[in-house]
Amino acid sequence: MASTSTPLTLPVLPLDGEVVLPGMVVPLDLSDSEVRAAVEAAQAAARSTPGKPRVLLVPRIDGTYANTGVLGTVEQVGRLADGDPGALIRGRSRVRIGAGTTGPGAALWIEGTRVDDTVPDPLPGQVAELVKEYKALATAWLRKRGAWQVVDRVQAIDDVSALADNSGYSPFLTTDQKVELLETADPVARLKLATQQLRDHLAEQDVAESIAKDVQEGVDKQQREFLLRRQLEAVRKELRELGGEQEGEESDDYRSRVEAADLPEKVREAALKEVDKLERSSDQSPEGSWIRTWLDTVLEMPWNERTDDSASAYDIRGAKAVLDAEHSGLEDVKERITEYLAVRKRRDGRGLGVVGGRLGHRPARSASAEGAGGRRDGGAVLALVGPPGVGKTSLGESVAHAMGRKFVRVALGGVRDEAEIRGHRRTYVGALPGRIVRAIKEAGSMNPVVLLDEIDKVGSDFRGDPAAALLEVLDPAQNHTFRDHYLEVELDLSDVVFLATANVLEAIPEALADRMEIVRLDGYTEDEKVVIARDHLLPRQLERAGLDEDEVTVDESALRKIAGEYTREAGVRTLERSVARLLRKVAAQHELGERKLPLTVTADDLRDLIGRPHHVPESAQDPAERRTSVPGVATGLAVTGAGGDVLFVEASLADPETGAAGLTLTGQLGDVMKESAQIALSFLRSRGAELELPVADLKDRGVHIHFPAGAVPKDGPSAGITMTTALASLLSGRLVRTDVAMTGEVSLTGRVLPIGGVKQKLLAAHRAGVTTVIIPKRNEPDLDDVPAEVLGRLDVHAVTDVRQVLELALAPATNGAAPEVPERALIAKGPLRH
Repeated sequence: MASTSTPLTLPVLPLDGEVVLPGMVVPLDLSDSEVRAAVEAAQAAARSTPGKPRVLLVPRIDGTYANTGVLGTVEQVGRLADGDPGALIRGRSRVRIGAGTTGPGAALWIEGTRVDDTVPDPLPGQVAELVKEYKALATAWLRKRGAWQVVDRVQAIDDVSALADNSGYSPFLTTDQKVELLETADPVARLKLATQQLRDHLAEQDVAESIAKDVQEGVDKQQREFLLRRQLEAVRKELRELGGEQEGEESDDYRSRVEAADLPEKVREAALKEVDKLERSSDQSPEGSWIRTWLDTVLEMPWNERTDDSASAYDIRGAKAVLDAEHSGLEDVKERITEYLAVRKRRDGRGLGVVGGRLGHRPARSASAEGAGGRRDGGAVLALVGPPGVGKTSLGESVAHAMGRKFVRVALGGVRDEAEIRGHRRTYVGALPGRIVRAIKEAGSMNPVVLLDEIDKVGSDFRGDPAAALLEVLDPAQNHTFRDHYLEVELDLSDVVFLATANVLEAIPEALADRMEIVRLDGYTEDEKVVIARDHLLPRQLERAGLDEDEVTVDESALRKIAGEYTREAGVRTLERSVARLLRKVAAQHELGERKLPLTVTADDLRDLIGRPHHVPESAQDPAERRTSVPGVATGLAVTGAGGDVLFVEASLADPETGAAGLTLTGQLGDVMKESAQIALSFLRSRGAELELPVADLKDRGVHIHFPAGAVPKDGPSAGITMTTALASLLSGRLVRTDVAMTGEVSLTGRVLPIGGVKQKLLAAHRAGVTTVIIPKRNEPDLDDVPAEVLGRLDVHAVTDVRQVLELALAPATNGAAPEVPERALIAKGPLRH
C-alpha cells in the first residue's frame, strides 16, 4: 500500500507529450523557455540547501497537467549532441501534486507529497512469480531487438517498483499508457500493468511478423503446392489405371496393421477411431500427419511384450554374486536389493502378486499375457540417495543385469516442464509422448528397469511441476492406469521396476519421497576405495591409456596414498581421474624415452608423477601450522551434498576499548546455525563460572565466530558443541586437541542433543585423519551403520553434556597433553559397537 510523506516545494518542469518515470535519465533542451526557467529556479533554490537542484517533472497532455509528477535531480548542465544547451535530469520518485505556491525565478512552483511505493521483503509468492514473468517477457522482447546488454540490466533489477518503472524506456508505449503507469502508486499493480502492456505488444508483434511472412511467401507457396498436387493426382491416376495402387491404400494399411497388432482392447478401439478419422481427412489437412504419427507411436509400443526374469533373479545367491562382482562395498544397498529379489521369488512361488497394481488375488489374466511375463508383482520404488560418485547410476544397471531385464535411464536433471513426464497434448505442433512412455518404447518391454536419474534436480516453473507428475508414476497403487497426455490411453506401469537416484534427500518434495523407499549410500571407506581402484578403475584406465596390465603395475600402497592424500571425497570419481592422470603421465614419459616399461608404481613415485598431495591430515602437519595450534579453534563435522566433510570453527574476542559488545557471525550461515551460536554463547554466560571460565569477558567484549570457506552456505544445529568448545578454548586459553572432531546440537542447559548424518560424518573424520570423534549419546545406535574398519580406527565417544565434551576436547593448560578420558564418556573404542 502506498503512503505519503513530508510535503515538498519544487519548480515545475512541464513535459509536452512526454513522460519520465522514476529511474529514467533524460536529456532536456534548455532552449525551451519553460525548461530553462524550471532548471534555473531549481539551481537558485539549491544554493541555499545541500544537494543537487531538484525539479518536478510533470506530463502535460493537451494543456492538462497530470495528477502525479516525478521528482528529478539536475545531474549536469552543458551542451547536447547538436550543440544546443541542455540539462541531464534523473527521475527519483513519484510526487503527488498539490496546490501552487511561490518561489524564486520565473518557474511555476508546486507543493507536493512524495509517494512511498516500497514493497515489503521478502516478496510474496505471487509477486515473485509476477517479477519472473515480466523479466521473461522483457528478455524476449529485448533479444528480438538485439539489445543483449540491456537484458543483463533488466535481469539484475530486483525491486518491484524499479522493475515496473523500467518499462518507461519502452518505445512502443503511448503517452497515455506511460501516464497510467506514472499515476499507479501501488508497485505491484504497476508491475501487473507493465506486464500486460508488454504481453499485448509481443502478441501484436508476433501477429504482424506472421502476417508479413505469410504475405511474402503465400503466393509462391500456393502456386508450388498447386502444381505438385496436380502432378501427384496425375501420377496416382496413371497408377490406378495400371492397377498399381488402390484408393485409400494408406488408411487401409493402418487399419490392417491395427487389427493384426496384439493391442489391449481399449487401445485397439482408440486406434480404430483414429483410423476412421484418417480415412475421412483430406491430404491437405495437417490433422492427417498428426494421426499417422500417433498411430505409429501406438503400434511401436510393446503392449504385451515382457521380459522373462532370468534364473539369477530367482537364484538369490547368483543375484548377490552379480552385485558383488560389479560393485565393491555398499553392503547395505546390496542387502536391500537382495531382500527385494527374495520377496519377488517367494511371492511368485506362492502364486501371489500385484495384478493391476494392487496386492491381493485378482481374476486371472489372459493366457497370452501370462505367458509373456507371468504375474505382475510390482514392489517398492527404491531411491538411492548419496553423494556424487558412489555408484548410484551403475547400481541400476546391475539390478537390471541381476534380474535379466532391459535397462533404461531417464535423466531428470534440469527438467522443468511437466510435459516431459506426461507428454504433450496432441493439439500442439510437434507433440511427443513423455519420457516414461519413450523409455518403455525404447526398452521394447513393459517390465524394464527404469532409472530416474537425479530426481532431486527436478525444478518447476510456469510450465508445471514435473515432480507432481511423477507422483502417479511412482505409486504402485495408481500407475497401473497411467495416462499419458499424448497417447490418451491407459498404460500399465505396475510391471516396471523404478529406481531413483538423488544427491540430497531434502531437495525431493515430501509427497514424492513418501512414495519411495530411501536407501542411503554414504560413501566408501579407504579400504573399499583401494579395492575399487584395484579391481575396477585401474583395468579400465589402463585400457583407455593404451597400456597392458603387464606393462604398468600400481602398488597397493600407491593406490592407498592416492585415496587418502590426493583425494578427499565420498565417491571415487576424483580417484579415477587421479589414476588416469598417473597412467597418462607414464605413457607420455615412455613415448619420450624418459621411462622404460614394464614399470611398478609405488607410493614414493607419486610425487614425481602427479605432484604433491593435496589433502594432508592435520595431525601430519607441523604443529605450528595446524589450525588448532591457537586457542579458539575447534574441529566439527558436517554433511554436504558431496558427502561428509570436516568443518573448522574459529572464535575471537574484540578489544574492550575498540570493539562493541555483542555476537558477530560470519561464513554465510543459515538461521539455524546462527541460533546455535546464540545458544552456545548464552550457555557459557550462564554456566561459565561452573566451568572456571572468565565469563566476564563475554559481557564486556564482542564475540566473533567465523566458519572458514565463507563462499559455501552452511546451516543446521550440529555445530552447537563445536562452537561451544571453540569459545571455551578461547576463554580458558587451552588448545583444542588436533585429533578430536565433534558433532552435536547444544541446548541452553548444556545438554548434547542428537543430530543426523552420523555415518557420513564419521567417514569424513576417517578421511581427514581424525582419530577421536565426539557424538551425542542418543546417536549411539547410528554406530551400527558405520563400517567396522572405520570404527576400528576411531575412538568414538558418546556424551550427554557439554562438560564431557570440554573434558575430552580441551588439552590441559600445563603441558598440552591429551586429557584423561572419563570412563563414563567412552562408548566405542576400536571395533566395539553398541
